[in-house]
Amino acid sequence: MLHFRPNGRTVPRAAVAGANGGSAAPSIFAAMETTTSKHRRIVDAVRDRIRSGALRPGDRIPSDTELVREFGVSRPTVARALQELQAHGLLERKVGSGTYVLRSETREPRSFGLLIPGLGKTEIFEPICAQMAAAAQDYDHSILWGADVRRSDPSGEANSALELCCHFALSNVAGVFFAPVELVEGHQAVNEKIISTLAKAKIPVVLLDRDYVPYPDRSRFDLVGVDNRRVGYTMTHHFFQRGCQRVIFIARERSASTIDARIAGFMEAVVKNSGSFDSKLVQRFDPRDLTLLKKTVDRLKPDGIVCGNDVTAGQLMHSLDQLGLNVPGDVRVSGVDDVKYAELLRVPLTTMRQPCVAIGEAAFRAMLDRVDNPDGPARDILLGCELVVRQSTA
Repeated sequence: MLHFRPNGRTVPRAAVAGANGGSAAPSIFAAMETTTSKHRRIVDAVRDRIRSGALRPGDRIPSDTELVREFGVSRPTVARALQELQAHGLLERKVGSGTYVLRSETREPRSFGLLIPGLGKTEIFEPICAQMAAAAQDYDHSILWGADVRRSDPSGEANSALELCCHFALSNVAGVFFAPVELVEGHQAVNEKIISTLAKAKIPVVLLDRDYVPYPDRSRFDLVGVDNRRVGYTMTHHFFQRGCQRVIFIARERSASTIDARIAGFMEAVVKNSGSFDSKLVQRFDPRDLTLLKKTVDRLKPDGIVCGNDVTAGQLMHSLDQLGLNVPGDVRVSGVDDVKYAELLRVPLTTMRQPCVAIGEAAFRAMLDRVDNPDGPARDILLGCELVVRQSTA
């Protein structure tokens, strides 16, 4: 168990914003993160002034024009920041008069738990968690990182997750970030036990990446991740744009609900591009199973394979190589996530890049909102992904 606390070093907000908004042409997701950081600078600055007593209940804060000038941002960015502060009950906007401080805010340090089975082995979560830790430090809060490096199999990770959940409940943490267990038999019962334990302890939960109930059902907790249905559609449409005629989807059994959402997008793209859909186009098995893979390829004769994620795609490409099938000559392959090794494979992998920094930032803000408003409606905070085209679909 690693306990991270603020180290007393303060990073200037302006320096952070400058790092996000360099001179190189940013992607749409980099631009989105820059916009988020600009509005966050205003939110944090106003909160700091309220906490320090520089702004007291009843005081009028600077006008929108003054805030635009002070922070060098647009009016919509200022409006977004003030709306967030209003939603937290800190400000009150009076028509024709201005915006006033409604209440003071104490800054009590809090601890939040990370409940992510396989943390340290699942690459996509590392930058997300790192950003949440950085955001926590900005608020003088701390993050409890729970990772049992002795567990190497999914079943062991599930048991470790239950143990860690009980520890968090007894520790009375202010909230828990939870990535539900997947890929093991009985994972639904494990997830429900974890949720039940945290609910009994009245600990707020923010789900990361996926819900614990099957798609398209929805739980009652905030969820921060990517728009997986759009991810599945975008990737599949890319195959048809490259001239593929027979595209299939391969995922591992007992995968999370995110895979079902990606399959929904896959189905939509197939229907739009080919006019019909056959359920056999979706296959669930271990891509390392050469016998099943050969039967699937011989029967369906795909010229394109969309994989549930990069791990599946990497394993599949190795198996195809063993079967004597060339990527992309005989069949094109893609994944999702853009893990570090995706571009280092023998044939660099086409994939969808998750905006990990933005996900981590959004998740921590969602947790603060949930702590302040425990009875508010559940929200889906879904970010877009970037299509990264490499040789595997060339």
